Amino acid sequence: MSDVAVIGASMTQFGRREGEWILDLLAEAGEACLDDAGVGPDDVEHLYVSNMASGEFEGQTGVMNALAHDLSVLPAYTQRVDQTSSSGGSGIYAAWQSVASGASDMTLLVGGEKMTHRSTEEATDVIASITHPVEYKHGLTLPSFAGLTARHYLERFDAPRESLAHVAVKNHENGTRNPHAQFQKEIDVETAMESPMVADPLRLYDFCPITDGSAALLFCPEDVAREYTDEYATIAGVAGATDTLVVHERADPTTMGGVVESGSEAYEMSGYGPEDVDVAELHDMFTILEFLQMEGLDFAEKGEAWEMAMDGETAMDGSLPINTSGGLKSKGHPLGASGVAQGYEIYQQLVGGAGDRQVDAEIGLACNVGGFGNCVITTIMEAAR
Repeated sequence: MSDVAVIGASMTQFGRREGEWILDLLAEAGEACLDDAGVGPDDVEHLYVSNMASGEFEGQTGVMNALAHDLSVLPAYTQRVDQTSSSGGSGIYAAWQSVASGASDMTLLVGGEKMTHRSTEEATDVIASITHPVEYKHGLTLPSFAGLTARHYLERFDAPRESLAHVAVKNHENGTRNPHAQFQKEIDVETAMESPMVADPLRLYDFCPITDGSAALLFCPEDVAREYTDEYATIAGVAGATDTLVVHERADPTTMGGVVESGSEAYEMSGYGPEDVDVAELHDMFTILEFLQMEGLDFAEKGEAWEMAMDGETAMDGSLPINTSGGLKSKGHPLGASGVAQGYEIYQQLVGGAGDRQVDAEIGLACNVGGFGNCVITTIMEAAR
């Protein structure tokens, strides 16, 4: 099995992309990624497209084949990867498999979603289709699950409501350093605490926005990577896991089983542990998810992640910087692109390309969550040695 390297990465501007559609966004990221690596279209053997709902959002299917044409990578094998909001992380897993297995020596992964042309109600309805049909029929949405879980967490672990606001404040501050982020403005705890209620106790600033955008990564065997550059990252560990679709069937709603299982397998594969991770990108679609993933990945003891957040340990200058990109909260959450964009951020941190948000990092971790923890992919990357 080949050691797999990432030799190129790109990310479009996230936000409201007026007059541009899913194929425009995918092509923009794909072309930029190939340019970043100095690789020609003819060298691409596999093309994976992470996308959750282009059919539902804009009536466009077959995006992987159309993108292969637009990028001139024919006759590359193409495949669309749909794993709900963890489609991007699943794309990383699929791209890693294609190279590690020896099936491809150059695999391009592009993730994207076009969402903002639909109303908030329409977009929420598309996303809510992730839930169990019975839950969906009764009007349950992911924000409602988040509110119920946040209330349970705060009461069970005697955590102050302000702890969640600290997550939002930190990620907004990080977002100001990311030129691709949808929101590039700082907020304070008071602003977050006084924003409109959405799903008690969660308020507006506890939620990520609806977003358009795309991101891309280029994978190859490590021996091939050295032919192109000395600055690359390798996939040290990657794993996926699936939890119950029906949230109330879980023994503990504050434990995300998919995070625990995928994290454990990724650690075992890489030979690293949580103490070795220098920077992490976590799926903060809701602020409470940052706490649940920190604990599921053993960055914090059960019920203590909120203390790390309030003590500044997860800030840019803390012991474990989390969501240096601004996270989904500030950077934005174009469903199929989010996991790929997490990989983009970890890659940039490891090769020293993160600019104003650069931290000292040799090992990075990304955790991409589908639904309310229904499926999870954890990826550990390390800088070239």
